[in-house]
Amino acid sequence: MTEKKQTLGQAIDQIIEALDSLAPDARQTAIDAACSHLGIAKSTSVAPPQVVPQPTAALIRTPSLHETPPAHSPKVMDIRTFKESKGPKSAKQMACVVAYYLAELALEGEKRATVTSKVLEKYFKQGKFKLPKTIGQLLPDAKASGYFEAAPGKGEYALNAVGYNLVAHNLPTKKGK
Repeated sequence: MTEKKQTLGQAIDQIIEALDSLAPDARQTAIDAACSHLGIAKSTSVAPPQVVPQPTAALIRTPSLHETPPAHSPKVMDIRTFKESKGPKSAKQMACVVAYYLAELALEGEKRATVTSKVLEKYFKQGKFKLPKTIGQLLPDAKASGYFEAAPGKGEYALNAVGYNLVAHNLPTKKGK
């Protein structure tokens, strides 16, 4: 049986799981040692990222270890590159990719826990993904498919665990199977 290539989300989950049982000071030592071993430059920030309470409980988890410091190249952070790495095949999948990107990967001023049809339209265009005929119906349809939950704001939706797992662990889909 051949080994499956691990996704970025799976690797992050493994790192978090491995570090979770360690004391906070031991976590930093483990991260420093791993960075040194892999030849990765250490981040200049000393304080861990602040966790800001979200307006909705719909986001199941917000791991802080995969927060990318602003020193990283913006090329890694843009929606088009992320969309191409995930290869969404439908508008519903792309809506999940956009919501995940905005909640987990976007730069601080761009991050958001919920999306609207207007937000999706903006990021579909930036990501060079074909707009659906009725973009206003996309989020209600994606919610009915089980990827989103309605958020408190009018027309706002938050990615739920199913949508999160789709992006983090199941995209891109395997070709030819």
